[in-house]
Amino acid sequence: MLATQKKTNVIARFRTHDTDTGSPEVQIAILSERIGELTEHFKTHSKDHASRRGLLMLVSKRRRLLDYLKAHDSDRYRDVIGKLGIRK
Repeated sequence: MLATQKKTNVIARFRTHDTDTGSPEVQIAILSERIGELTEHFKTHSKDHASRRGLLMLVSKRRRLLDYLKAHDSDRYRDVIGKLGIRK
């Protein structure tokens, strides 16, 4: 889980308007933060297979959100992947 302050900072960086907490950009950014934390966790706990399954589910959910954003608004898609650095 993300710390409250860290999550608030992520939301503030990626929101599209003042009260935005659930747009695809915000959801993708939050998932990316959680994926990064789990990746660090696996550097020391390599045999934690239950959490690895959770990581794979998070990656799949982020992929689906990115696909949705790409299909509906490619400019926003390019903006998000540029900010997060998750694409080449």
